[in-house]
Amino acid sequence: MKNNIIKSTAILFTALVVLSCEKKKEETAKAEIEPKVETFALTKEKLTTELRLPAELTGFQQVDLYAKVSSFVKTLKVDIGTKVKKGQLLIVLEAPEISSQLAAAESRLKSMEAIYATSKSTYNRLYETSKVEGTISKNDLEMASGKKNSDYAQYQAAIAAHKEISIMRGYLEIRAPFDGVVAARNVNLGTFVGPAGKGSDLPLLTIQEQSKLRLAVSVPELYTGYLHPGDEMSFNVKSLPETFTAKITRMSGALDLKLRSERVEMDVHNTKGNLLPGMVAEVLLPLNAKDSTYVVPKSAVVNSAEGLYVVKVVNHKATRVDIKKGREIEDKIEIFGDLTPNDKLVKIASEETKEGDVINE
Repeated sequence: MKNNIIKSTAILFTALVVLSCEKKKEETAKAEIEPKVETFALTKEKLTTELRLPAELTGFQQVDLYAKVSSFVKTLKVDIGTKVKKGQLLIVLEAPEISSQLAAAESRLKSMEAIYATSKSTYNRLYETSKVEGTISKNDLEMASGKKNSDYAQYQAAIAAHKEISIMRGYLEIRAPFDGVVAARNVNLGTFVGPAGKGSDLPLLTIQEQSKLRLAVSVPELYTGYLHPGDEMSFNVKSLPETFTAKITRMSGALDLKLRSERVEMDVHNTKGNLLPGMVAEVLLPLNAKDSTYVVPKSAVVNSAEGLYVVKVVNHKATRVDIKKGREIEDKIEIFGDLTPNDKLVKIASEETKEGDVINE
């Protein structure tokens, strides 16, 4: 009986040993069959990229000149392409009714000046006489004073009316508000112009400052944090072979609600005059990161229906880490997520790698 038990135990032990050996052989064979996965240590880099965007050149200053009063073009002293100086007379307009109003205002002004001078003289004489007691009644002196004050008010009103008409007459002379070039002319001699109606459809002249230009570009939201005032950039235009440089002068500090982009402006000194307002330029913006960031090969990033992630190796097992991507350059991409330097990441990741899968490095 005892011998049978010993034999059975020995047979069972032998079977277990054989099964264990076979299992180990299977695992070893499986490990040998499983392909090795290439990994790399995560490091930080300063990624420097460039962004090409379309931009537009405009005059540093530009103004459309309109007529303030209804009138006719009497003299036209400039044409398109004429270089003008600040304060230079460009157009003389003619409005006969304003000349008549000015003449009437001048007559009224002289009349009120004479009336006021007479009433003032009368009051002064009465005042001097009233110093002798009993010669002039107090009521007469007060009436003379009131007459003088009333005439003075009328005189001041006449001065204001004359000034107003003189200002209106001044609007008949159109002068250049700054140094520039006449970019457009929409009138000829005898053209009727005015502040309203058909004569106000188009500006008389358009003046542009072309010695200095604005280069405006809309930068997408993703790249706004990399640009700062003073950064130098280069640009070119289709009609000229050379490359120009400029520095960022102004940034709007807000995003356009439609394009979700920030307006960035650069001042361009057009000393040669070969750049023209309205030209479309291609701007090369340098995107230099201030701090180092995690940069990985594009093959390490998985973009699936479950989201954007990388596969991190922890104790030979796969762990998915959700990330956000930044800039891309060639075969590299900038990533942000719950990662630390020297983390092991799968270099060529795919959706087939599940959470917890054994990674054979």
